[in-house]
Amino acid sequence: MAISNPVLERSSHVEKQNLKVVMMRHELVALIGKLQNAIPSKPIAPILSNLLIEATQDQLILSGTDLIVSVKAFGRARVLQKGRIALSARRFFQLVRELTSPEIELEVGASNIVHVKAGGSTFKLHGVDPEEFPVLPEFTEASQLSLHAPTLKELLIRTIFSVGKDDSRHMLNGMLLQLTPNKLVLVGTDGKRLAKMNAELDTQGHQGQYIVPLKAVEEMIRCLDEDEVVKIHLAQDKMALITPSMTIITKLLAGEYPDVNRVIPSKATHIIHLHREELMTLLRQVALFTSETNHAARFVFTAGDLEISAINSEFGEGRVSMPVDYSGERLEVAFNPQFFIDALKHCKDETVTFGLIDSFNPGMITDKTTALFVIMPMRLPQS
Repeated sequence: MAISNPVLERSSHVEKQNLKVVMMRHELVALIGKLQNAIPSKPIAPILSNLLIEATQDQLILSGTDLIVSVKAFGRARVLQKGRIALSARRFFQLVRELTSPEIELEVGASNIVHVKAGGSTFKLHGVDPEEFPVLPEFTEASQLSLHAPTLKELLIRTIFSVGKDDSRHMLNGMLLQLTPNKLVLVGTDGKRLAKMNAELDTQGHQGQYIVPLKAVEEMIRCLDEDEVVKIHLAQDKMALITPSMTIITKLLAGEYPDVNRVIPSKATHIIHLHREELMTLLRQVALFTSETNHAARFVFTAGDLEISAINSEFGEGRVSMPVDYSGERLEVAFNPQFFIDALKHCKDETVTFGLIDSFNPGMITDKTTALFVIMPMRLPQS
């Protein structure tokens, strides 16, 4: 499906000339705030420490990229002359935040000098030829989806906490986005835990799997604040999320995501209903007695009771218990209590369902939504 949205293509219609634009300071501050995380702190090339400023029609467009994730932010402005310039992001951001004038004027003069005027103050910043700024990925053909922003944000938030961070298995440093004919599925895992969410969605028959880098997911969550419909464009190696005020473009991670269905228990032997808030409180207490070298806590299920304990040779021992609807034989299993807490935080119901097979297989937490959380067992700590 062809994409005609010009937001996704380089603004070739903006002539390379000296721009001049006037914008309300608070709107410019809000605009640069959207770019703050897009500019790399340690760029692999000097030009990446810059942002691209474009003035076209009645908009000011700011763009930043680290060559993997690119962000475009759009703001209303009084454009006196169209044009574009690249400018040091850090200095520009710092200056704009310190200004107090309600209006700010930007004008590019000779030798790419950017004149910033605010009230009676004038500043000159050395710009860079905009032709040096990387060309952002273009979308000439892609699948297109539409989704309610709050729905997408909830799916991302309830999945992202399980995504790997700096994992040597680079595929785990991204979130799996899977399309079936009528469903959108999101999966995050770091190999020790897993989160899975899905939503019914008219995918227009499109199917496929895409791995979205963690940074891109974080940027998407930040921009999904309004109650509006957003668009997702998916190509083989890149993805774009479009809102009325922002566009996030990211390269996708190449490779095959692990088959997560292999670690999701197909049928639990024991089904236990747990009071979410009470269990979280007890887990926080026990987690204080785990150590940096051993994060495991012992879970002991006996008839009508769950006891959780952890021992720290330097600090001491914590032992808590709560009534549960368990009626099987004594069952001991070890989990990282913080992983358990993270999953419970993202459950919606007062009572959650915990499925177990035995001491050696993963535990599964579900609520009445589509959420599914899996926690891998750990080696039982010695008594």
